[in-house]
Amino acid sequence: MTSAASRSSLLYRQVRLLLFVAAVLIALEIVNVFTGNYLNQFGVLPRHLSHLGYIFTAPWLHGSVMHLASNLVPLLIFMWLSMQWGMKRFYIITLFICVFSGLSVWIFGRVAFHIGASGMIYGYFGFLVWAGFRARNFRHLLISVLVIVLYGGMIFGVLPTQPYISFEYHLFGFVGGLIAAHAWGKVRNPL
Repeated sequence: MTSAASRSSLLYRQVRLLLFVAAVLIALEIVNVFTGNYLNQFGVLPRHLSHLGYIFTAPWLHGSVMHLASNLVPLLIFMWLSMQWGMKRFYIITLFICVFSGLSVWIFGRVAFHIGASGMIYGYFGFLVWAGFRARNFRHLLISVLVIVLYGGMIFGVLPTQPYISFEYHLFGFVGGLIAAHAWGKVRNPL
């Protein structure tokens, strides 16, 4: 396969995955709208053992259509940018951010249902901020610099500014992303 064909095939797989994620998020929100947010009981409820496994379902659930709408575009952009470190790394960092942020919220979060993709968004944000500096090549460094310039104001989202927003998910997602960048941001030895 030629290099151009290989890049085209990779882009096709990336776009297909992003469209799948968007479709699942939208479908779940439609179900939630018609069931009075029934699915949101599958969010993270800190320190309740029965909700520990919901660290994997909470990022897929949203409190309203507006909540999903505000998360969807940044999630897809940050996912695609994170894929530039390779698909295997992308899956590893995604799993790590999901587990780290969800488990941290479960241990340290306020007692409330924590839901939404924003923990993942902040995780990818943390990864993208630091991974380009770890990669030590121009392309990845450029991604990090652009993310910092265009989205740097997101950092204030890790602060407890509004009572109905899980700043804990933002904070622990961001920290998880920084850890993931430190662990898997280098690209000299690709997976």
